[in-house]
Amino acid sequence: MVREDKGNSRASHTKQLEAISKVSRTITSSLYLEDILKLVVTVTAEIMNSKICSLMLIDEKTRELVLKATQSMSEIYNKKAHLKMGEGIAGKVALENKPIAVYDITKEPEYKFKDIAKKEGLMSLLSVPLTVKDRVIGVLNNYTSYPHKFTKDEINILTTVANQAAIVIENAELMVKTKVVQEELEARKLIEKAKGLLMREQGFSEEEAFRKIQKQSMDMRKSMREIAEAIILIDKMKR
Repeated sequence: MVREDKGNSRASHTKQLEAISKVSRTITSSLYLEDILKLVVTVTAEIMNSKICSLMLIDEKTRELVLKATQSMSEIYNKKAHLKMGEGIAGKVALENKPIAVYDITKEPEYKFKDIAKKEGLMSLLSVPLTVKDRVIGVLNNYTSYPHKFTKDEINILTTVANQAAIVIENAELMVKTKVVQEELEARKLIEKAKGLLMREQGFSEEEAFRKIQKQSMDMRKSMREIAEAIILIDKMKR
């Protein structure tokens, strides 16, 4: 009997390592963030034998947890209300930056969606924070359809997955911000160049040239960058 337990333990440990490796490959793949998050919850649900696995991110403006990805097809779960920081189990996990396991969410006073849990047959919950350098950016939730006491190994697995996902999300957001800044700088350069052309060709003052581009932008419902690019293109065609 003891040998069988040791064998099961080794098999379980091997499965956990394979699971973490699988999630790592998923996260580091060259996909869009939305696709990566979808794959993360799908793979995690498979690893943890979940009824539902969901990933929620903190909206920096509203300070609410917003559902971003789940493998669940449940319409009522996918459309459930946002949670404020500190509200419900997931909100508490995000606020306190530590995992919380609940044996029976239908009897847990702090759980906010008992009606959905009963309709969907959800029972136990493990929720862990998505953390980057001690800053919580969201939570990863794992639901079972049966009463389950989550082990330390299971908490560690979900925490590892959450930490990997958090790094990818943070990097993706930084890339987007960097791209936006670069585009703004490029737009300013083009507008400055177009202003210079209008000042030289039509004798406008700097303010008049700017207003001309701005008015064209509003009249034609184009960005000022697009108007500037058109002015520059026309100048090149004259040469």
